[in-house]
Amino acid sequence: MIVMVGLDLLWLGIIAKPLYQQGIGHLMADKPDVPVAVLFYALFGLGLVVFAVLPAGPAPGWRKTVGMAALFGFFAYATYDLTNLATLKQWPIGLSLMDMAWSSCVSAAAAASGNALMD
Repeated sequence: MIVMVGLDLLWLGIIAKPLYQQGIGHLMADKPDVPVAVLFYALFGLGLVVFAVLPAGPAPGWRKTVGMAALFGFFAYATYDLTNLATLKQWPIGLSLMDMAWSSCVSAAAAASGNALMD
């Protein structure tokens, strides 16, 4: 989870922050709710382990781990983003597509590092 949190802090805090502010700035809190964020990362990390890292096993299962983790991240964030597109006025589709792509990448990186620790 160190990998995911680190990459997410870079992504959300610096790289994509202006895009999120432009698209949904009116919905964003001034500061994140840290206990809720910790709960999210704990649950998401557990999901990655249960659905991607453990089923693939140690090397040479890393390719399967990365693929399953990317799919897990995609489906998890797609559920959120597509629900928002369906139910919220003016939810930006570009932001949703970016969010789903990001979650696939960061999930794959986090699970690959978890798989490497199993070796």
